[in-house]
Amino acid sequence: MGFSIPHLLVVLVIVILVFGTKRLKNVGGDLGEAIKSFRKAINDGSEQQKTTVKDDDVLEGEVSHKDKQ
Repeated sequence: MGFSIPHLLVVLVIVILVFGTKRLKNVGGDLGEAIKSFRKAINDGSEQQKTTVKDDDVLEGEVSHKDKQ
């Protein structure tokens, strides 16, 4: 027993009647802003991680070629 198009339309009409179109528009805008800021935070975090670890840097506890001699 799945949802078909008529079922979804009835649910949509009920949601619009309960919340109103203005509130749904605000919720949609807020959700879009939240997704945008989440993506930005993820991209900033991955860029920051890439810039902090370089090939020449020796991490704490790591044995480098110079230390093996």
